[in-house]
Amino acid sequence: MLRERIVEHVLVGEILRTLWRWGVTDVEVLRSEFDGFGYDLVLSRAGKVRYIQFKTGRRARPGAVPIALSLAAKPGGCVLWIAVTEQLELGPFWWFGGPPGAPLPAIAAYPVPQRQGRRADGNRPPRSNYREVPAAAFRRLATIDAVVEALFGPIERQAPPQVPDASADVS
Repeated sequence: MLRERIVEHVLVGEILRTLWRWGVTDVEVLRSEFDGFGYDLVLSRAGKVRYIQFKTGRRARPGAVPIALSLAAKPGGCVLWIAVTEQLELGPFWWFGGPPGAPLPAIAAYPVPQRQGRRADGNRPPRSNYREVPAAAFRRLATIDAVVEALFGPIERQAPPQVPDASADVS
């Protein structure tokens, strides 16, 4: 749990830093209190809203990924699978989503996954509100720049905002 939170914070920081370098400052970051609707984070920029489900792993690419049907109902829903090293270096990234404002590609036909843990009776019941999306459905993104463009589409790059010199401030 701690590792996933660190990865989320680092990723959000990298996305915001990339946008800053491109001269973009009109970004909202909203965190989901719990994963009840299939997403962990909402990012909004220039009227484009993304509901993002994060998945992480130590492999170079994802295996099959369970995705909530409720995320598929959100305009701008997407899944970002992140390869993470033991030193918490991020990348490459794997993307499953449509263009900004569009829902996820259709997932209803994918198989219903089973619950990870077993119940007291030894059974692993199906997770009927999820679909198991194969790794082949994900697109590889090598850089954080590519992630930002997948989230928000092409962005006209400008100079970063000017920050006043703190030593010039006189109180």
